Amino acid sequence: MNASELNRIARGMVASGKGLLAADESSGTIKKRFDAIKLDSTEEHRRTYREMLFTAPGAAESVSGVILYDETIRQKTRDGTPFPQYLTKLGIIPGIKVDLGAKPLAGFPGETITEGLDGLRERLIEYHGLGARFAKWRAVIDIADGIPTWFAIKANAHALARYAALCQENGIVPIVEPEVLMDGGHSIERCEEVTDLVLAATFRELFEHRVYLEGMVLKPNMIISGKKAANRAAPQTVAEATLRVLKRHVPPAVPGIAFLSGGQSSTEATLHLSLMNKLGPLPWALTFSYGRALQDTAIRAWGGLPANFAAGQKEFARRAKLNGLASTGRYAADMEAQAA
Repeated sequence: MNASELNRIARGMVASGKGLLAADESSGTIKKRFDAIKLDSTEEHRRTYREMLFTAPGAAESVSGVILYDETIRQKTRDGTPFPQYLTKLGIIPGIKVDLGAKPLAGFPGETITEGLDGLRERLIEYHGLGARFAKWRAVIDIADGIPTWFAIKANAHALARYAALCQENGIVPIVEPEVLMDGGHSIERCEEVTDLVLAATFRELFEHRVYLEGMVLKPNMIISGKKAANRAAPQTVAEATLRVLKRHVPPAVPGIAFLSGGQSSTEATLHLSLMNKLGPLPWALTFSYGRALQDTAIRAWGGLPANFAAGQKEFARRAKLNGLASTGRYAADMEAQAA
């Protein structure tokens, strides 16, 4: 493990004014997105869609890295350039999702454990050879009656740390993603309470597994009310609560925090990020690692039609730019209309 190289990549991932595009949807997830625009989820349609995003003019100014899926890292642009090579030439760091999904945790109804540690070392070696320089592993913590249990939190934190150590051993920066879901009707206070426990457990495991903190990026949820909550907390309250929790648990050695959007609307996710950056100075870079919040309007503008390829690209570049501004606290809601 070359520590200085890991730190250089991690800092590049959270470079000022830039963030990450999560384009690592599983085949099932992207099928749902394509269903919404009445497009068959064929390999060629998936390749064309990803190419639309990756080759969007101007997007590289706001996108530091892209999380790819196993299929996507092996695909090429229309002119035959492998996607990782194309992105690297633009100065965008290619990454890869390596977990195999959240599966039911035996003996713990309603809770999950993320699988994929078996054979991970060999997969990381292959992905590094294909051009990936960072990876992602998502742990899922749900809030409902009687859950999460402390055991499920610990089990997921342990798996995240094992994954992170294996990544660093193979010259790959781990994105550590412990996601407390915003499904359900819980209050922002309940989200804060659970996220406190999750981050405390995660950083304890990272320390015990000797993970090099300067060579990782954290991808947490924001502290936010459940989607079905009666009185959802205001954006400023979300920003303040999120920073309060992060300051309690995330050591300043970590170069940056790249939030997941986790079911927020595109504009909501951008506003929350900008408000947090306005509350600085902060010990780490605070940016985005968004999937749906960057892609929603772009996929609708494209609609699977070749004639709309450029329109989809323009919409993606617009959202990327607004989030790039949010990552330095320079976004305001009235920019939505101006940039349209």
